[in-house]
Amino acid sequence: MLRLSQMPWREVRAAGERGAVAVLPIGSQEQHSEHLPMGTDTLLVEAALDAAEQVLDAGGPELVRLPVLPFGHSPHHLFAAAVSLSEEVLLAVLADVLDSLVRSGFRRVLVVNGHGGNEEIMRLAVKRGALRSDVALAACSYWAVVRPDGEPEDPGRTPGHAGWFETSLMLAAHPDLVRAPAEWQEQAEPPLFDRPPATGLLVERHGEWERVHGTTDDAAAADAGVGHELLVRRARGLADAIRAFDLATRHSHARQTGEA
Repeated sequence: MLRLSQMPWREVRAAGERGAVAVLPIGSQEQHSEHLPMGTDTLLVEAALDAAEQVLDAGGPELVRLPVLPFGHSPHHLFAAAVSLSEEVLLAVLADVLDSLVRSGFRRVLVVNGHGGNEEIMRLAVKRGALRSDVALAACSYWAVVRPDGEPEDPGRTPGHAGWFETSLMLAAHPDLVRAPAEWQEQAEPPLFDRPPATGLLVERHGEWERVHGTTDDAAAADAGVGHELLVRRARGLADAIRAFDLATRHSHARQTGEA
């Protein structure tokens, strides 16, 4: 996995024209309860990509990784602290980055997301980008690309926010940045954004993030060993997704370039 920021421009263009996949990680800066840093989403998407890179060392497509976009759409955390881009600004930023990559020679781009608030905007950016240009674009959130094998995970706590899942991952990836979590207080009325009353139903209710202090579940049971296993599963799943995207779009790139 090459690093775009460390490559001379001619090598960047050559990689894109060879069919390399550009990988754009995006995160956020926002409140993560009392015990995790504001950059948790940014740090974890980078950790997932780092781990996936090790899996792909055994064989995979040529990748050019961009620096992580550290800001995302986090207005729901401004009650505490966040650096948030509006929907329009984040969509415009992603559009400009994607268009820049296309003009720099890339025809395949994968956006890897670390923050739930970015998902809808990221997907829209990918859909619009593929309408504007003759390209293949893809998007995924690191926590969602998991192989079906292995021990099942609690869907009520994955990914959650500043709870068992994220805290376990941070204990594995950046233990020096994790502080002792505050004592958990079970909510008499769980937030509907995290536990909708019907499958497939999205519910947003005013003030819920502030009411639950930006935390969806108890982080006290978080464990570094568990976090390592969670990270390994995401790395393997992300590597699978990268390989699948490459295989599904390799022929379209060859057709664009006139290769046999």
